[in-house]
Amino acid sequence: MIFKRFLQSSSKQIGFAFDIDGVLLRGKNPIPGASEALRLLNNSKIPYILLTNGGGNLESERVNFISEKLKVAISPLQIVQSHTPFKALVPKYDRILAVGTPSVRHVAESYGFNDVVHQTDIVRYNRDITPFTGLNDEQLKEYSKEIPHLDSKKFDAVLVFNDPHDWAADLQIISDIINSENGLLNTLRAGSSKSSEPAVPIYFSNQDLLWANPYRLNRFGQGAFRLLVRNLYAQMNNSLALNDLTLGKPTKLTYDFAHHVLIDWRNKLLSGNRTSTTQTLPVLGTSPTNSPFEEIFMVGDNPASDIIGAQNYGWSSCLVKTGVYRDTDKLNHVKPTMIVDDVLNAVTNVLERI
Repeated sequence: MIFKRFLQSSSKQIGFAFDIDGVLLRGKNPIPGASEALRLLNNSKIPYILLTNGGGNLESERVNFISEKLKVAISPLQIVQSHTPFKALVPKYDRILAVGTPSVRHVAESYGFNDVVHQTDIVRYNRDITPFTGLNDEQLKEYSKEIPHLDSKKFDAVLVFNDPHDWAADLQIISDIINSENGLLNTLRAGSSKSSEPAVPIYFSNQDLLWANPYRLNRFGQGAFRLLVRNLYAQMNNSLALNDLTLGKPTKLTYDFAHHVLIDWRNKLLSGNRTSTTQTLPVLGTSPTNSPFEEIFMVGDNPASDIIGAQNYGWSSCLVKTGVYRDTDKLNHVKPTMIVDDVLNAVTNVLERI
């Protein structure tokens, strides 16, 4: 009924962006109504993207998994993961420290980075660097690579792709690099060089303190890891705050990037080119100048990232109750356009009001 009414009466140019964890899936399980919501938009040819602070795998791998779970066709060009905007940094940096789960090495190399070092490579190079690592010999052999000249070629940047799993070791390694002499391993910059500026730039792909998984209480995310990195840096630099760079929701950088991706996907729908594998990437930090959308709806479960990000960016928002948000939570200055039970209610409510 709603589908027919929308096709017959609506000419308003709208688009959607959906968070994944807590909105479409909880863990590996589909949230009721998620399949119907996306299928309705596919049938209506309404452009949408997935906009998540999750990551760790290639965009194609993530949408293949989601498509299979929801039984809905989704293109790899319809997803912006927390680290997807790192693609725009490929021309800028040569050697990077790619921090995260072992899979992020493949992600960084697939993006086009020329010289990728994973934090486990540094543990393998010298175990004394990380005396409290939780990795055993078998895991280290599986995850790491032996890289020639690891200590003679400088790092150009540290990119945190997703939540690493060996926090004690990873904190030590990151601290070593951002407090080094010009990005060289085994060095420490002079005391007079202490500054808010790290020895090399460090990027965090998101700053979510909490996220929702199958456990009944929310869990710490990359934002918690970032707080530890920042606190340790201040302790080593005369209490000076670390000048880092953060992506992901709610940053304008990520909403700008996602806006470009949504426009690109709309153009593909209009041209009938949904199977295209090419995508025009924006320069990181540039806003669209001529957006065709009259209204874009961000559907999310986290007021502190999904909803406030949309609010600050000028998008409308639908806050669902299937993830981080609880009815008893205080929203304070966060003002969602609507609060709904689930993603299907979000989509149908929007279509009924336009």
